[in-house]
Amino acid sequence: MEGAWKRAREISRRVGSGVAGAGRATARAGKATASGTARASKATAAGAHKVGRATRRLTYANGAGRTGLGRLIELSAGNSASDAMVTVALASTVFFGVPVGEARGSVALYLVITMLPFGLLAPFVGPILDRFRSGRRYVMAGTLFGRGLLCFAMAAAVGPGDLPTLFIGALGVLVLSKAYNVSRAAIMPSVLPADITLVSANARVALFTLVAAGVAVPVGAGLTVWLGSAAVLRVAMVAFLLLGVVAVRLPRHVDSPEMEEEGGPPRWRTLLKVGPTVAEAVWANVAIRIFSGFLLFFLLFLVQDKAVPWLAMTRAQGAEVVFFDIPKTIALLAAAAGLGGLAGAAVANWTRNHSPQLIVLATLAVTSVTSIVTAIFFGLWAALAISLITAFAQELGKLALDAIVQREIGEEVRSSTFGVVEAMLQLAWVFGGLVGLVLSLTQSSLAGLVTLAVVLTAALGWLLITRRRRVRAADAKLREHRAAAARDGAQPADVATAHYSPDQADQPENTSGWADERTDTSGWADERTDTSGWADEQRGDKIDPTKPLTNPNA
Repeated sequence: MEGAWKRAREISRRVGSGVAGAGRATARAGKATASGTARASKATAAGAHKVGRATRRLTYANGAGRTGLGRLIELSAGNSASDAMVTVALASTVFFGVPVGEARGSVALYLVITMLPFGLLAPFVGPILDRFRSGRRYVMAGTLFGRGLLCFAMAAAVGPGDLPTLFIGALGVLVLSKAYNVSRAAIMPSVLPADITLVSANARVALFTLVAAGVAVPVGAGLTVWLGSAAVLRVAMVAFLLLGVVAVRLPRHVDSPEMEEEGGPPRWRTLLKVGPTVAEAVWANVAIRIFSGFLLFFLLFLVQDKAVPWLAMTRAQGAEVVFFDIPKTIALLAAAAGLGGLAGAAVANWTRNHSPQLIVLATLAVTSVTSIVTAIFFGLWAALAISLITAFAQELGKLALDAIVQREIGEEVRSSTFGVVEAMLQLAWVFGGLVGLVLSLTQSSLAGLVTLAVVLTAALGWLLITRRRRVRAADAKLREHRAAAARDGAQPADVATAHYSPDQADQPENTSGWADERTDTSGWADERTDTSGWADEQRGDKIDPTKPLTNPNA
């Protein structure tokens, strides 16, 4: 009996020793895990800090930190990321959550309703922004705060499936987003550093906004799957409210001082009152936007209906083709469009001082040629190519258009002009989307692409003919000046050396390659002095403190 107790105590002692050893091993493993987690957290924080510092160096390069352009770039990137999260959150509730046949009706209704608020954008939003030039920071903050409140309302409407609230909220977010873009474009010359051109500055903003949206889309999609659409909308609400605070903290010189203007400007501008240069760029971008909206909905519903060659052939030699299915095709088309937008922004930054008027016409020509080639050789790779080139042309053409408006239009009506431009482009995109929606019912890629190719080619031909007429008018005016100087017996140096561009056919004379005094067709005189012919050379990353803070040519 005593031996049995001894064996029991020995077994108990061994079991206790084993448990204690296991506990010590567990404690050591816990310490190691905690240490590893802490090291991983520190490494992640250090990596994020390095990425943030690298991003700050890029956004603040070439004097952008001194003028406020860097802050504006960061604010625009956050705005783009938040808009992308809202779009992803609403995608499953508004579009992809219904069958294809019903989706056509929902999308058509959404596009029609979308045209209404943008019809009000031009005559009201632009003049309001012009009236509050001394408070542009607060106007931009108001658009961000307003979207935050709309996201809160839409988050509450997701659960019960309140579609009217979702539609109204989505439209409000869209209009406020366009109002923000109008304000941002109008203040760009106020924050333009001396070593950066307008096209380059716009391209820099576009690059960071596209990258931010590209990062936000997969993050928002993952959060939507994990937490739901309502939670993502609440995250976007918080982001918009924080960005509104950042907008208020922009530099004070973003706000223009109040100036007394003789006669008072009209309430809003039309394409008949912006001059031939701006009108030409707008019409070219309108044609590109029509094709962009058409291509999006046309290809999307062709793919959904399996009316494209690579999906119509479900079997090849007895084996089912499953690689290029509907989701993967849509993902490839979206990736091609995103890559095209990034390429357009990068090329715009590279072009620097090249004529934005020629850039706009070149983008329309490239789109026309691509549409013709795609109609003939339609297939998967052709669809990817046209998606990439259309997004490339849309981004590059819009950046060139922004630079033209910022250069040609006076500050007192710049927001009104941008309001008209944004409204025209949005209505063109909606119209193109409706045309693509209708032509997708034919389930014929050839009919739709040929129709739009003819429209694009006709638009390009009309713009080229109009431009040629302006060139001839400019040459005739130059000959008249030389003849008048010869009759007077002396030929002034400014007449002998003057160079007339086709974009200045309505100007009396020019002594520096650009018009020093430009008479607007609407009756407003916008006097601008340019001592460098708008040739703003890049002078490196080092900023000389003796240089002007902002670009005098802006």
